[in-house]
Amino acid sequence: MKKLIALTGMMGSGKTATGKILAQILGYDFIDTDKLIENSQNKTIFEIFNEYGEQFFRKLEANSILNLSDKENVVVALGGGAFENETTRNFLLENSVVIYLEATPECIFERIKGDITRPLLHKNFSVETIDFILKKRENNYKKAHFIVNTYGISPEMTAKKIIGVLK
Repeated sequence: MKKLIALTGMMGSGKTATGKILAQILGYDFIDTDKLIENSQNKTIFEIFNEYGEQFFRKLEANSILNLSDKENVVVALGGGAFENETTRNFLLENSVVIYLEATPECIFERIKGDITRPLLHKNFSVETIDFILKKRENNYKKAHFIVNTYGISPEMTAKKIIGVLK
């Protein structure tokens, strides 16, 4: 098994919650790329989007991911749009096991409906908006090595499903 496991998928698919549990089970470290960026900029993702725009954020995100090349025994929760960048997607597919945490737009909406800090949903938060973003990203998400459906299951169960596909 590769020493880097990358979790991709839409916001609200369970990447962070599942990633922490998966890392604990495996005895790996856990990295959330959004938190890496927030710490490096001393700003929230929402503030970065508002002050500098999405393109600036995506550059920070790509650099954070490419800097993982020397990491071992790590579970990484990627930002929802990170796998859209061809360079980072190819890097991750070559240097890690990528797992797409799949969830329906309705499931995602229910999970994050109280979170107004999501930059891409701040103005038009609806199932339809989530569905639109998901449809744009789905072809890239499905390039992951494995797909694990998270609909209706806990992060603990999702982590167990991941362990099952990794064996």
